[in-house]
Amino acid sequence: MSDIQHGNIESRNITTEIKTSFLSYAMSVIVSRALPDVRDGLKPVHRRILYGMQELGNTADKPYKKSARIVGDVMGKFHPHGDSSIYEAMVRMAQDFSYRYMLVDGHGNFGSVDGDGAAAMRYTESRMSKIAMEMLRDINKDTIDYGPNYDGSEREPLVLPARIPNLLVNGAAGIAVGMATNIPPHQLGEVIDGVLAVSENPAITTEELMEIIPGPDFPTGGLILGRSGIRRAYETGRGSLLIRAKVEIEQKPNGKETILVSELPYQVNKAKLIEKIAELVRDKKIDGITNLRDESDRNGMRIVIEVRRDANANVVLNNLYKQTAMQSSFGVNMLALVDGQPKVLSLREMLYHYLEHQKVVIKRRTAFELRKAEDRAHILEGLRIALDHIDEIISIIRSSRSGDEAKPVLMERFDLTDRQAQAILDMRLVRLSGLEREKIEAEYQELQVLIAELKAILADEAKVVEIIRNELAEIKERYNDTRRTEITAGGLESIEDEDLIPRENSVVTLTHNGYIKRLAANTYRSQKRGGRGVQGMGTNENDFVEHLLSTSTHDTILFFTSKGRVFKAKGYEIPEFGRTAKGLPIVNLLNIEKGEHVTAMIRIESYDEDAFFIFTTKTGITKRTPVSQFANIRTNGLIAISLREDDDLISVRLTDGKKQVIIGTHDGMLVRFQEEDIRSMGRTASGVRGIKLRDGDYVVGMEILEEGQEILVVTEKGYGKRTPESEYRLQSRGGVGIKTIQVTEKNGPMCAVKTVDGAEDIMLITINGMLIRMDVNDISIIGRSTQGVRLIRLSDEELVATVAKVNKEDDADAEEIEEAEVSGE
Repeated sequence: MSDIQHGNIESRNITTEIKTSFLSYAMSVIVSRALPDVRDGLKPVHRRILYGMQELGNTADKPYKKSARIVGDVMGKFHPHGDSSIYEAMVRMAQDFSYRYMLVDGHGNFGSVDGDGAAAMRYTESRMSKIAMEMLRDINKDTIDYGPNYDGSEREPLVLPARIPNLLVNGAAGIAVGMATNIPPHQLGEVIDGVLAVSENPAITTEELMEIIPGPDFPTGGLILGRSGIRRAYETGRGSLLIRAKVEIEQKPNGKETILVSELPYQVNKAKLIEKIAELVRDKKIDGITNLRDESDRNGMRIVIEVRRDANANVVLNNLYKQTAMQSSFGVNMLALVDGQPKVLSLREMLYHYLEHQKVVIKRRTAFELRKAEDRAHILEGLRIALDHIDEIISIIRSSRSGDEAKPVLMERFDLTDRQAQAILDMRLVRLSGLEREKIEAEYQELQVLIAELKAILADEAKVVEIIRNELAEIKERYNDTRRTEITAGGLESIEDEDLIPRENSVVTLTHNGYIKRLAANTYRSQKRGGRGVQGMGTNENDFVEHLLSTSTHDTILFFTSKGRVFKAKGYEIPEFGRTAKGLPIVNLLNIEKGEHVTAMIRIESYDEDAFFIFTTKTGITKRTPVSQFANIRTNGLIAISLREDDDLISVRLTDGKKQVIIGTHDGMLVRFQEEDIRSMGRTASGVRGIKLRDGDYVVGMEILEEGQEILVVTEKGYGKRTPESEYRLQSRGGVGIKTIQVTEKNGPMCAVKTVDGAEDIMLITINGMLIRMDVNDISIIGRSTQGVRLIRLSDEELVATVAKVNKEDDADAEEIEEAEVSGE
C-alpha cells in the first residue's frame, strides 16, 4: 500500500513485459548455456570446467584431484547453476563412449554404455587430459579476451585458444529456446587436414573437402550407410545419417549361425537394446533367436545372438535393424555461435571460422611475445649503457644519499627511462665481470633477431598461416589415431548424386548364401587354361560364389529371384569390399523373403519397348516379357514371372526380340529354337514349355545365341569345350533337344552353358571359392558328343559351382595375382 502511495510501482503492459522477459531468458539460454562457440567448440560450462581445472593446477602432468573439489571451485567462481549440472558435464567429458577425444581424464566410475550413472563426485577423481591441455595452450599469452564472472569478483575467458578444432572433433549437442544443435564428432587427423586444405584454398568445395573428411567418426564406431546424408549436412548444415551396428555372422561347426555385435550406433544404450531384443523375441515379433547374452568386458563390446538352426541369420539381422536401435539415424544440425549469434554452418564455414580464430590467437600471441621481447631489450639497452659508463655511474650512486636521489640523475645524464635507471640500480656487481658483459650483449643481439622475426610475422598473414599449419601438423602427429566409424555405400533407401560418383568398371559377385560385393574389374588377371586359379573371395565350407556380373558403378542392375520376383539397384549402391572379403548380406540390400535367393543379375541401360527378357525355370518353362514392364520397380520388389510351387526361376536374359534361344540341362541335353516361338506375355504370366525334360533331369542354363557364336559347356569336374553353333540344328521349343556333351564319371554332369564369340574371358568359380580367369580362345573347339578338355585342376572334393563371361581386360600388363598374395591378405 505504501508503494502505491509513494508511486514506486510502474505500470507495464503485461504482453510487452512477458515478451521482453522471455526474449531476455531465451538469449541467455542460447548464448550462455546451450550452444557451443564456433571457435573452441565449447559451451560455457565446459569452458569453465577446463579453465577451473587449469587454475587449480589440475593438469595432465599432476595427480588427480577429487571431482567434488573441482566442481565446487567451478561453481563458486564461474558457474552458479548447481553442482549436478557441472558434474554431469564433466562426466561426459571423461566418457570414451561420449567424447571422441576425452577432455577430462577420469579416475573411478564414470558410467557405462549401459546407461549406468557415474559414482558420486566425492568418490571420483579427475584431471585434464593431455589433449585438453592443447585447448588452453598459450592462454596466459594474451591470446583471448576475458570477462567478469557472475559477481564480478573473478575474470573468466570468453573463449579458449583451442589449438585443436574441438567443435568438429568432439561435436556438440544442446537444446536452446526455439533451436537446437547436434554436431557429430570427427576424426582429429581428418579435421586438421580439412583446416589445412581451407588455409590453402578458402573457396574449396564440399566435394573436395569430403575427399579429406569423408564423414563423422563416432567414438562407438559403427557403420554409416551412404554418403548423401553426410554431403547434405556438410553443404547445408542439416542432414540425417543412417548408422548401423558393426556385426559379424559366425558359423558354428554344428551348422548354427551366431550374430556377434561388436559396435553400436552412437548414443545407443546397450542394456536397453538387449532388453528390446528380448522383448521382441518374447512377443514373437522377431523369429529365429534362441539365445541372447552380453559378453562385453574391458576388452570391448560383444553381444551374442544365437540363431535357430533352420533360421537365416541374415533375415534375423535385417529384422533387428528394422525394429531395434541396431540401426538408428543421427540428425545433424550444425548450429553454433558466430560472433555471439546462432548460425547454421556448413563444413567449410566451420573450418573457416576455426582457422580465423587461430589467426587471431597466433597474432595476439606474437604481439605478446613481441612486447615481452621489446621490454627485455629495453632493459638490456640500459644495462649496456651502464656497462659502458660504469665508473661514472658508480660515482653518481656513491655521491647520492639514496637510490631515489640517484635515479633522476642517471636518467638525465644518460637519457634513460625510469625502468632502465631502476634496472641499473638493481644490477648486481657480478654483472660487471667480462663473462656477464658478453652474456648481456649476446642476449641483446638474439632479442633483436627475435623482434625482427615477430614483426615480420605480424606484417605477413602468410607467415601466420604457416605457423598454424606447422602447429596443427604437430598436434596431428601427437594425437592422431585411426578412424573408428566405417562409411559404406547405402542401401536402396540411400539415393546418391550420380554426378559425384566416379564411373568405374566393376565386378559384382553374389554367393550361394547371399553375400554380395563389388570389386574393381581388374582384380583378377587372365591365366592360361588348366591353371590352379586364385582365391576369389573368403567363403566358408557351405558357401561359394554363384553369380558374377561385369558392370559399371552407374549401371542399373536388376536382381531376379528364385521366387520369380525382381529388384533394382545401382552399381554404386552395392558396397565395395576387398577380394577376400565375404561382402554384405543381400537381405540388407534387397527385401528378399526367407527361402528366396537371387538367380540372375542383369545390367540394364534403358527400358526399351523393343527389348525383352527371356525367362527359363528349373522345370523347363520359358517366357518372354517386354523390358518396359520393369521400369517402375518398388523397394519391396515386383513379380517377374508366376511360378508353380515346385519350380524355381533359373535364368533370365535380355534380348531384342529376334534372337535364338538355347536351353541346357544337367544331363547334357540342349535345345535351340527361335525366340519368336515364345509369344510376348505380361509380367505375371507363367510361360510355356521350353524344353521337355527326362526323369531326374533339370535345366542348368539358358542363353541367347548369335550367328557365328560357339556354345561353351562346362562340367562340374572342371571339363569344358567350345562347339560351333552349326552343329546344333534349329528345333521347335518344347522338344527334348540333342546331346551337347558326353557326361561320364570322369568329367561329371553339366553345370553351365554359355554362348561365346572369342572376345570374352571366362571365369570359373568352385564351391570353395577358387577362381580362374581364362581367355575363351584357350578352350578347345571340339564336337558335340565329346567329353571336353580340362579347364581347371580340381581336388576330389571340389566342384565347379558357376561360370561367368566377363569383358577382356583392357590392361594386358595388369599386375599378376599370385597365390602367395592371397595367403598374405
